[in-house]
Amino acid sequence: MRGHVRGKRLVGGRPPLLAAALVASLALVGCGLGAGRTPSAVQIVVTREFGAGVLRQIDSPAVNGEETVMSLLKRNDSAVTTRYGGGFVESIDGVAGGQEAGQPVDWFYYVNGIQAGKGAAATKVHPGDHIWWDHHDWSQTEEVPAVVGSFPEPFLNGMDGKRLPVRVECAEVAGYACRSVAARFRELRVPAGIAGIGASGEPQTLHVLVGRWTKVRDAEGARAIGGGPRSSGVYARFSADGSTLTVLDARGRAVRTLTGDAGLIAATRHAEDAPVWVITGTDAAGVDLATRAFEGAALHDHFAVALTAAGALPAPVAAR
Repeated sequence: MRGHVRGKRLVGGRPPLLAAALVASLALVGCGLGAGRTPSAVQIVVTREFGAGVLRQIDSPAVNGEETVMSLLKRNDSAVTTRYGGGFVESIDGVAGGQEAGQPVDWFYYVNGIQAGKGAAATKVHPGDHIWWDHHDWSQTEEVPAVVGSFPEPFLNGMDGKRLPVRVECAEVAGYACRSVAARFRELRVPAGIAGIGASGEPQTLHVLVGRWTKVRDAEGARAIGGGPRSSGVYARFSADGSTLTVLDARGRAVRTLTGDAGLIAATRHAEDAPVWVITGTDAAGVDLATRAFEGAALHDHFAVALTAAGALPAPVAAR
């Protein structure tokens, strides 16, 4: 979430009345929640430009009792300024929201790869949370509801401190890609059900769609990706026949079109449902490339990843 209340944009440097009331309540929350159980195994990552530049990575942050995302950040980084009663971040390490090159930029944060729906001072930290702050251009969309760069989250620790069931839905249940994704979850010791594309599932189930784009694009969750970043938060787009994959920059401009044997790993989310991950490609070889990249080293600090035989390409592509 950036410096706004969902559905109520901050205007003219101050919040509207409804937002002001929320900001006042956030100020009462203060920096932290006070005495309570200390969350363990928490991580903080601070980046710029959709993960392209790492400012800080704190694998073992200082934690004191119950924490909010804001209190944890301020406890571990003295160069943080806030606005609107301390509920929202203004700047980290001197990097502030505002305008860059004529485009709006701001700080957004993700917990276990899921964009937050409220201010950082109102979000409680749970054991194992991976908290990711990123400063980026939001000219195309404020909503990037889910990202892949916190893998193996959200599969290990889920949302709001609750681990969620996982369902892998495959175009070819007996195929190499499906078996490989299932094996990855076994390595992580994450129980995962296996089913065909379109299998019924609860909204609070993490779905992973596996198969070539023409086979998965009509599934719930994948349809949004077909609409581009303003629809899904994913800065990549397949052609109508699924034979090419175009990777976009932060302004939604086509940077590179991949033809043949191209894969994509991306995530999105509808409303308050659990995220949907898509491991897909232009053809079977592209799906296999994406399947092999379904691991931490390939996904680390990326919002989404396109794959070719030559390597990985983050989406969006960072400005040069």
